[in-house]
Amino acid sequence: MSDLYLPRVRSWFLRSPPAEWVLSRLREVLIGALTQGPIPRHVAFEMDGNRRYARNHKIETIEGHHLGFEALARVLEICYKCGVKVVTVYAFSIENFNRPKYEVDGLMQLAKLKLEQLIQHGELLERYGASVRVLGQMSLMSPDVLEVIDRAVATTKHNKECVLNICFPYTSREEMTSAIRSTVEEYSRTPRPHSTPFTQSRITQKILSKQGENAEALSSIRESSPPPSSSRSDDNDGSVSSTTTLQADSPPLRSEGATNVTIYPNAETITAETITNHMYTAGDPPLDLFVRTSGVERLSDFMLWQCHQETQIFFLKCFWPEFDLWHFLPVLVEWQRRQKQKERDERPGKRVKQS
Repeated sequence: MSDLYLPRVRSWFLRSPPAEWVLSRLREVLIGALTQGPIPRHVAFEMDGNRRYARNHKIETIEGHHLGFEALARVLEICYKCGVKVVTVYAFSIENFNRPKYEVDGLMQLAKLKLEQLIQHGELLERYGASVRVLGQMSLMSPDVLEVIDRAVATTKHNKECVLNICFPYTSREEMTSAIRSTVEEYSRTPRPHSTPFTQSRITQKILSKQGENAEALSSIRESSPPPSSSRSDDNDGSVSSTTTLQADSPPLRSEGATNVTIYPNAETITAETITNHMYTAGDPPLDLFVRTSGVERLSDFMLWQCHQETQIFFLKCFWPEFDLWHFLPVLVEWQRRQKQKERDERPGKRVKQS
């Protein structure tokens, strides 16, 4: 009997006004203590476990997702109070379209409802100056959901202090494919021609004058020069060849006026930073902290490009609807400990142990 009523008594006690007041003050003290140390600038959450939480508590699956959105609001306030600048959450995978249609439709309606609430009652985002960005393959969304997404983004675009990235619908493979595609398009596009004030004949005269020749000697040089088939001037790297570009009788690039020289981007200049600048998260700070709930220890096609050698990854056993400060606090404390250890290891003058 005690096992049956103990959870209800505990829940009732924690929801009582005195207990809520004490817990609220305790949260403020703990968050204030955390801000005295280093704080991650960019945190990503893989919100996993909504369906399993619903099954374990014998409630509808959509209700589990609803509780997951409530958990997100709690976590956002903790992050922004601590000083986190960018929060990225995995709300919906492209692969989730393979789930039962009733569940997908329910998730879309829930997303619309929460985004509309965000627009109408956006005190949390306004208080911390957070803007909303929805990252993903928007072509897969229905027009009514897209309309709400556009309004949510437009309503918060003036907020510049923090960012909330909602990946919906998203996979890292699709993001990287999109980044590579846009990079290829950028480097394949014909750029605007750069105009030069010199015509082809003017360039020819300048080259001849540098060689100590005058403009009148141009015709005699061409008459006395061997035919192009017997010339080996192409083999001399230091010589100046005018057989293809600087001949006076060759057709000009323009019939009259200035010559336009088209310069194409060099593909050799493409680097990892180039791809990063074409990702959905372009402009965001590097990912410092990655958290996944539900006990599953894999990234599941989320933030694969953004995870780097300095990203700290934590896999927690709790389900996402259960996630709150008491689960997040140990993660932040451990992240701060590792950062301080890293600073000590990189401090100049540190003794190196002799093997």
